[in-house]
Amino acid sequence: MAVYTHLGAEDMAALLAPYGLGDLVSAKGIAEGVSNSNWLIETAGDHPGETVRFILTMYEFRIEIEDLPYFLGLLDHLAARGCPVPRSIHDREGALYREVDTPRGRKALALIEFLPGVSLGEPTAAQARAVGAALAGLHGAAADYAPTRANAMGLAEWQRLAQACGEEGLTSIDPALGTLVAQHLPRLAREWPEGLPTGVIHADLFPDNVLMQGDTVTGLIDFYFACNDIIAYDLAVTHAAWCFDASGQTFRPDLSKALLEGYEAVRPLAAAERAALPVLAQGAAMRFAMSRAFDWLNTPADALVTRKDPMAFARRLEFYADPANAGVFAA
Repeated sequence: MAVYTHLGAEDMAALLAPYGLGDLVSAKGIAEGVSNSNWLIETAGDHPGETVRFILTMYEFRIEIEDLPYFLGLLDHLAARGCPVPRSIHDREGALYREVDTPRGRKALALIEFLPGVSLGEPTAAQARAVGAALAGLHGAAADYAPTRANAMGLAEWQRLAQACGEEGLTSIDPALGTLVAQHLPRLAREWPEGLPTGVIHADLFPDNVLMQGDTVTGLIDFYFACNDIIAYDLAVTHAAWCFDASGQTFRPDLSKALLEGYEAVRPLAAAERAALPVLAQGAAMRFAMSRAFDWLNTPADALVTRKDPMAFARRLEFYADPANAGVFAA
């Protein structure tokens, strides 16, 4: 989440009017994330002094408008099956999203339910176990979701982003990054597994996309990279996101063990899936190293957004690629 498009109070109130949610009380920009503009919205409730919260998202880049029915429909599908995900808020005409004119051009926006809970900076093993179980539950609940969407952030996109950054750009971020990409990206293209179970995946389940109260998952959010792909890849993405410190320098074996146990308590891995996890995890690390590198070099100077260090995932890639760490995913 981030804020690229800056809106005044009158503009914000006009955007919300078609939803019939009551008068706008406040709108606070959310700085986390990189792809969309987001605000925490409060509107007047039915009783004096009461307010109701929502999340307003304006889609800036990396998200195609034609994909919004997939993303927002998936929220409603999962919520109906008891998963802790926010429902989409439809406007008075029943639309899942709207298109509006803004100072930065015509944009699509959507409103979703606000869920309680906090995202974690330093998760415990119990919390990682709960997240693993919630991810497996998501995979099960989405099994009968009919719409499909290809992974727009798959291997071909890592290659495109690497080329767009160029060796000079990657080296400007860190002298080691260009060499690391040249060493591992072609190999991952050769070794990427085929024939594994596929389905709907979240593809971005970082700690800031999970809300918790204690050891209970209260919200899985930010489904805007969701797609149909290798299910075990989603576990690998989550493993890379949760099982290291923010810098990627310190691996947390206790979180790794708990996350995998929590997942398998709900959805046991097939032998082929487990065997593929080391390569899938390297791919997950490459994916975020490349998208972060591109964003590092191309984020607008006036955007209310915190750039994320690509080297944090380059270090994860080195960890997963080291044969000495092959036992991380062992049964």
